[in-house]
Amino acid sequence: MRQKFLGMIVSLSWVFVIWFSTMAQLEVKEVDLPPHPRLLFNREGIAQLKERIDRYDWAKAQWDALKKRADAALKETVNLPLRGGNWWHYYACPKHGASLRTGKQIGEWQWEHICPIDNEVLKSDPTKPERDYDGVVIMSVHGRYANLVRDLGIAYQVTGDRRYAEKAKEILLAYAERYLTYPLHTIRGEPQIGGGRVGPQTLDESTWLIPMAQGADLIWETLTESERQTLAQKLFLPAVKEVILPHRMGVHNIQCWKNSAVGLVGFLLGDKQLIWEAIDNPERGYRTQMRKGVSPDGVWWEGAWGYHFYTLSALWHLTEAARNCGVNLYGEELKRMFDAPFKFMMPNWRLPAFNDSTEVALLTEIGFARFGITQPIYELAYARYREPMYAELLSRGERRSEFTLWFGVGELPKPQPLQWRSINYPSSGYAILAKGEGEQATWLCLKYGPHGGGHGHPDKLNFVLYARGQVLALDPGMARYGVPIHSGWYRTTLAHNTLVVDETNQKPTEGKCLAFGSERGVDFVVADAGNIYNGVQFRRAIALLDENSIIVIDHIRCDKERLLDIALHLRGQWAKLPEGKQWAPPNKDGYRYLRDATVRQISETAAVAVDVRKDWQVSVTLLADEPFDLVSALGIGSHSEDLVPMLMVRRKTQTLSLVWGINLDGKPLRISWLPAHDLTGKVVKGTATQVLMPDGSTRILVFNPDQVQLQIGSPDGTKLKVNEIFAVR
Repeated sequence: MRQKFLGMIVSLSWVFVIWFSTMAQLEVKEVDLPPHPRLLFNREGIAQLKERIDRYDWAKAQWDALKKRADAALKETVNLPLRGGNWWHYYACPKHGASLRTGKQIGEWQWEHICPIDNEVLKSDPTKPERDYDGVVIMSVHGRYANLVRDLGIAYQVTGDRRYAEKAKEILLAYAERYLTYPLHTIRGEPQIGGGRVGPQTLDESTWLIPMAQGADLIWETLTESERQTLAQKLFLPAVKEVILPHRMGVHNIQCWKNSAVGLVGFLLGDKQLIWEAIDNPERGYRTQMRKGVSPDGVWWEGAWGYHFYTLSALWHLTEAARNCGVNLYGEELKRMFDAPFKFMMPNWRLPAFNDSTEVALLTEIGFARFGITQPIYELAYARYREPMYAELLSRGERRSEFTLWFGVGELPKPQPLQWRSINYPSSGYAILAKGEGEQATWLCLKYGPHGGGHGHPDKLNFVLYARGQVLALDPGMARYGVPIHSGWYRTTLAHNTLVVDETNQKPTEGKCLAFGSERGVDFVVADAGNIYNGVQFRRAIALLDENSIIVIDHIRCDKERLLDIALHLRGQWAKLPEGKQWAPPNKDGYRYLRDATVRQISETAAVAVDVRKDWQVSVTLLADEPFDLVSALGIGSHSEDLVPMLMVRRKTQTLSLVWGINLDGKPLRISWLPAHDLTGKVVKGTATQVLMPDGSTRILVFNPDQVQLQIGSPDGTKLKVNEIFAVR
């Protein structure tokens, strides 16, 4: 009976598989595909490309550069690497965390690999994936060949010169003969699903396959039926069906790249099932990525601006190919993604380095980058949506990218100065406080929202402060994932401007905004960190008093005595620092990377200063409701030798109220507590502060996280009644 029952289960399982497959086929919409080309361009797009080259100098300049590459390729011997490539994230100095520089070639498929910090030449070891630096360069060679196929295809379409098509065909057929001989390998060298043949991940396989498909499409009309079948059966279909499709990731930036690769091969070969997989698969297709991955604010759910643009870099290949084939994917969610960076950018048109991302520059002359394309992709966005803000961005920089050639619109409006204002985005969990005009404005962003999955950092209520043209209080961002400093420093709570409890990282969680607004000219935000540690409540209020003065108020309540560390990282060099004694950081993640650490005991208040530049000093005033240790040290910025001053308030306690007063003019803010009582007359500590401004005016700030009815004793003897969570008097 048991065997019969198991047999019935197996049979029913197969029935379900067949039914699901049939239903999937039924859900595929009939797509009447136009003639080739139909991926990067259709016939109308080719005509527009030619007209652009004829009419505009900026397009002609890009065309000349592309044709130069294509002409050089005609003279090259196609020499494919003997193996697949290695993981980009390994290409960093294990000691400093800085990206390596490729030196001269020293052998067949061997190069020098140089640390930019101390110029040490590192030896590649192919037996250890994390030291296989040659393999990383080999991956770039594969990428260059793929881009050459696309460039040669464009050159053929523009000129009609079949030499370009023949060279592209030569590269494609060489890969068709070699592809299945490359072993499947992951970033750890394992022959399993998730790896690639050309690349070490399905991600790398997809980024390589996309320009290969685009290039093949551009020369498809020149190929014989036998050559088309060879490319389909020995290259494109094995890459998609045997490597990319078996690896499933749900809603993720990598899945977006995979969808584009699968979809482009589907549109190239007229395979409707592959088109369905890429666009309509309910678990991971394009429509699901858009519906589940894009927040109402337009931010990609992983919360890292590098990955936001990396996702956009993946999506456009599919949206454009679909458009050329009569399927419109340029929907409202995609437009929100294009809009989002303008909401969250700093006044220098850069996005902060939150989560697994470095800062991302919107204004850039670089056409392609590892974490996506910024300004150039707005050439396409403007061509499809005609949003004025996209044109504003394009008009601020030099239009020198492949996107300019492919999709650029002729005349753009002149740029206008931007006014900066405070705004809160609750769905993505960022609150921005800002005052001023243009690049010199003051801008602060508090991060309280969703964790961001595998690319999130444990840094609830971390903030970035920008002023006078540069980041002042920074988030260090990330290093390449393959080096120890990434997890040892960049992904630790201590590396951020927030609270550490018991020298351990915060738990992944989501906080919430408790209040946001403006009162008496002071913009403010109040947020709760959520369940970052068991038994700990962390609430932070930040007030932007004016363009030069910022107040940060922290309230921490614990269920028992805990060791609290609150860190602030500021660009510059120490200028004024209370005398202290040497302090030995614990040998734990984050802490072990601190240098020149000193500590001093503070009874209630202290003032320090940093020289940001020779002509710019910033002061920080601290006020606590009980004595604390003030630790100063040098933390890390972009690499281990990029040293950044860090202040850390350290106290073993059950409760702590702490005020940070930051003045950008270098004049210490004079901050003091005001007496506060509830209606029973009980003293409520750490709720009301008076700030004496450099101009002699005063502000009274009340942070009342429990929202009890308070009576505040003001300096002039009057009693102020407050029951709001935050008030300005």
